[in-house]
Amino acid sequence: MSATIDFYLAQAEKCSAEAEASPLTQVRDRNLRAAAAWQAMADKLLDAERLRAEKDRHAAAAARG
Repeated sequence: MSATIDFYLAQAEKCSAEAEASPLTQVRDRNLRAAAAWQAMADKLLDAERLRAEKDRHAAAAARG
């Protein structure tokens, strides 16, 4: 897992924790939206890394034979 994914996941967790701690509805909603955005970025990057690894495996298999 890359440092960028770790960062995105840490930010999502931070925003979720801040949302839970906030007594203010608007602040809670803002933090929940931010957490969802950070999580979406992490998910997108994870998918891209998985696809890249799969492409590399296929290319290696094709080169072997």
